[in-house]
Amino acid sequence: MAENHCDLLPPAPGGLGVGLGGGLCRRCSAGLGALTQRPGGVSKWVRLNVGGTYFLTTRQTLCRDPKSFLYRLCQADPDLDSDKDETGAYLIDRDPTYFGPVLNYLRHGKLVINKDLAEEGVLEEAEFYNITSLIKLVKDKIRERDSKTSQMPVKHVYRVLQCQEEELTQMVSTMSDGWKFEQLVSIGSSYNYGNEDQAEFLCVVSKELHNTSYGTTSEPSEKAKILQERGSRM
Repeated sequence: MAENHCDLLPPAPGGLGVGLGGGLCRRCSAGLGALTQRPGGVSKWVRLNVGGTYFLTTRQTLCRDPKSFLYRLCQADPDLDSDKDETGAYLIDRDPTYFGPVLNYLRHGKLVINKDLAEEGVLEEAEFYNITSLIKLVKDKIRERDSKTSQMPVKHVYRVLQCQEEELTQMVSTMSDGWKFEQLVSIGSSYNYGNEDQAEFLCVVSKELHNTSYGTTSEPSEKAKILQERGSRM
């Protein structure tokens, strides 16, 4: 008696095969639609192949927004060029990672984005699928995030540089890259060249430290390194 071997489909996060110990085989997956047929012959369930990852959801979920791409897909819109793979799943050439938040929004109406996903990526998918309410939610979330970043207090770094009187002009000419002059303090003279004393000063400079959403800081420029080297003489 011949044995039947199943060619397994990969499970999708929150989609087909999750909670069943793995993916469904192609033969079993193809038969799933027959088990969920409505009396009129239209399946309640819809399979989507998004970028090679399979998702299983209901037709009702995909039809939440009557103006969306997914609604037109379920209605077999003749103006929408849609293909199916060998299992009968609709082929959608998009990133499956960012499709998850879109599908979950249609399921329960809440925007949930994992920390490792960028809001801009979800916005890109929401705009592609033309889900207007989700587009607004994601844009509001991005504005809220950017507003919090811009309202963070500005921090400063201060440096004290020791220089001679003849070095002041050169030092001021190299004070760019965000460095600002704050204060000049005379500390007398300790260098004698012939009969003239060379005055020495302490020069206080400052620079703003701009916070970024990713917590990264840029390397100092060559001009900033010159100031740091002179400050190390203290």
